[in-house]
Amino acid sequence: MTVEGSSAMSGQDDILAFAHIGDLHLTEGHLENACDFRAIVSQLCEVEGLDFVYLPGDNADNGLPEQYALVRDGLAGLPFPVHVITGDHDMERGSLDAFYSSLGGRRLPYAVDISGIRCLFLDMCGPGAGGLDFRLGDAQLAWLEGEIQVAESDGLDCALFMHSYPADLKGDGEASRVGHLVSQSRVRLVEMGHTHYNELANDGRTIFAATRSTGQIEEGPVGYAIAAIDRGVVSWRFKEMAQPWPFVLVTAPADRRLAHDDAHTVRDMVEVRAIVLGAAPVKSCEASVDGGPWHPMSRADGDRRYRAFIPWNTASTRLTVRASDAAGGIGQDVVEPATDPSQRPVSKGIGSDADAIGAWPEKGLLGTQLGPNRHGRSW
Repeated sequence: MTVEGSSAMSGQDDILAFAHIGDLHLTEGHLENACDFRAIVSQLCEVEGLDFVYLPGDNADNGLPEQYALVRDGLAGLPFPVHVITGDHDMERGSLDAFYSSLGGRRLPYAVDISGIRCLFLDMCGPGAGGLDFRLGDAQLAWLEGEIQVAESDGLDCALFMHSYPADLKGDGEASRVGHLVSQSRVRLVEMGHTHYNELANDGRTIFAATRSTGQIEEGPVGYAIAAIDRGVVSWRFKEMAQPWPFVLVTAPADRRLAHDDAHTVRDMVEVRAIVLGAAPVKSCEASVDGGPWHPMSRADGDRRYRAFIPWNTASTRLTVRASDAAGGIGQDVVEPATDPSQRPVSKGIGSDADAIGAWPEKGLLGTQLGPNRHGRSW
């Protein structure tokens, strides 16, 4: 495991795929959240094909060095780079000194280009006074604007990694400034923690994705998210820890709920792309439209995706990709491709959950919003 801070290109193809382990809130190694964390890492050690693992802040519940030692020890053995950012609980002692000294990661903010995506990792907490005083500060905000501008000139899409929605920023004018910056640029994904519940929002330009807490669970079984950006298409799915391999994620075409570009609309023929994660070799991968015949999908050397071109009827609604592995496991993912560009939402430029898509059980979205932003209990 390497706590990542490099600015070098680390992806080898044109898909970004990563695992998101939600807010840990670690306190003591024998407690359930620490055990769940180690079990998640153990699962991820079984797979190939991810670019990195992401921790979205609130890593140590009280910001203590011994709690960060649990984080670092728990990540040991991961075969992927790890990107860890700050949350309000990391600032509980009034500074981020323990966060940096105990984890050894590069100082936030920083940028990493992976698979043609400029990934921007932000600190919403250090410039503030602690608690929910989320701020970027003038220097970091200027840095963010510069990075997005350079990415635009370089022809790169961007992904932002921050603890909460841009609308939660408390600095003077920061929420509006960042919200409009995101809505007017090539930021495809804003990946967050903080909510304690799974949530996806689509403002018609950018997807906002929050993965539920690992350490303070308020809805559903423990697990983690797998997310991808595949040629501008954002895909996301939550994996419950008890769910067996293989795990399938359709990375194209875009589901209608996550379509954010006119080019995501499907027509007569569609290229289906999917990644399959698991501990055993994949025996087969195939796609079906509305329960019809199965079309075999194949994966070329050096490509993480299984692919197939299949016909698409405008009356069709559901696309299923299933995979089987050498251990006898079968997994599948389902999307409903976008067929009408006029149904795509229009960006409000506010970077909030106002455009949340609601419940989507097949992806692990329960829609109950049980967490500190909405209906959670007091911890």
